Amino acid sequence: VQTNSINATMHAVVRQTAVTAARASRPTAQGQQKRTMLNWLTNYPDKVMETKKIQMKGGTCLGEKNPTWLKQNGDAAPLAFGAVLVAFGAVNCVIGHYRMATGKGKLEL
Repeated sequence: VQTNSINATMHAVVRQTAVTAARASRPTAQGQQKRTMLNWLTNYPDKVMETKKIQMKGGTCLGEKNPTWLKQNGDAAPLAFGAVLVAFGAVNCVIGHYRMATGKGKLEL
């Protein structure tokens, strides 16, 4: 009989604690939406249409002289960096294959 009484008391305490925590976590009407630190993020200017105009200029053809992925100002630098990395990797692959085929460049153990 005493166990049921303890369980009922614990249940009431837990329930009251949960209700109090839920009420405390609700924002009050006055303190809601005060974005002092994030105002710059929420009021950030939308530049999507400017970028879209650049991309759509002259059509959206992906080939030959005017590809879409090279239309913006900063597109050439990442392309050059990627080309250098690919060329470096290809040269090292050729050197490695040559050394394996001829047996040159082995480490002496």
